Amino acid sequence: MKELRLQQGLSQDELSIYSGIDRSQITKIEQGKVNVTLETIEKLSRALQTKTSVLLEETKMLHPFVKWAGGKSQLLEKLHLYLPKKYNNYFEPFIGGGSFFLNLKPGKAIINDFNSELVCAYRCFQDEDDFNNLKRELKNHESNHSEEYYYHIRSMDKDDNFLSLPIYIRAARMIYLNKACFNGLYRVNSKGYFNVPSGRKKKVNTYDEENFILLREYFKNNDITILNTDFEEALKNAKANDFIYFDPPYDVIENKNSFTSYAKNSFDKNEQIRLAKLYKKLSNKGVFVMLSNHNTTFINELYKDFNIHVVNAKRLINSKADGRGDVEEVIITNY
Repeated sequence: MKELRLQQGLSQDELSIYSGIDRSQITKIEQGKVNVTLETIEKLSRALQTKTSVLLEETKMLHPFVKWAGGKSQLLEKLHLYLPKKYNNYFEPFIGGGSFFLNLKPGKAIINDFNSELVCAYRCFQDEDDFNNLKRELKNHESNHSEEYYYHIRSMDKDDNFLSLPIYIRAARMIYLNKACFNGLYRVNSKGYFNVPSGRKKKVNTYDEENFILLREYFKNNDITILNTDFEEALKNAKANDFIYFDPPYDVIENKNSFTSYAKNSFDKNEQIRLAKLYKKLSNKGVFVMLSNHNTTFINELYKDFNIHVVNAKRLINSKADGRGDVEEVIITNY
């Protein structure tokens, strides 16, 4: 029910109006806290313009396979509210953990990230052999996990031959480190080496079998192009009526430690300006463009000619507990 509502860009309040069901009841239904009558299901199916049988089917949703700074899982409902009504191809040049992309499940998409280890992982879901090898390597990491083993695997990227390793080896290493490191943070230093300390976990679960199978099925049955390049290069084929979602490393909030070290080249003010120029260029071509960022004066000035929607979000990844909490973000659209 929730997935159908989000796909249609409806808030719980709107679904309440269309169905005649109290909003608090809708919340409880989506959270699985109450049983529902067939009469209620029929009202919901009419409001969601779908068959009753669809609501009774088991819905299997895709989830990110890594924890990623700036992930959008908590903002999915708000992002859906600002989707364009119709569009052709989907582009996401800063894919990260892919929460929004995996929730949308577009039939044709071009996704990209500058982080080559992350891209290796996504590409493993496109090939049966790489997929099976990835799972085998992850199981191997789980069985060998220890403090000493963690730091041994962490140091692999310092080897001269690291980039020539099979993609499933590099992908498994990245996922294992993401699950075993401190606070699930992916961070590299100025030389591009992963440098997050161990999370000191006695046991590490690197993946969810059901979610991995669903991800493999999705990438196998849909037209998904996966790139590892600069964000401008990744969008060179975007045309009018295509839809692009930008979720770049965020602008730094004053007096807060914002995270931008996803790759060895940090995303500074100059990069934010370059992105804003590209946003305007794409908008002039008739492309639908949506962008997320921190609600800073700098970002508001860069995008002052577009629609700026302020939303509240929670900072979930921070080395200090008091650094996590509510922050203001913006969702910026050109439509």
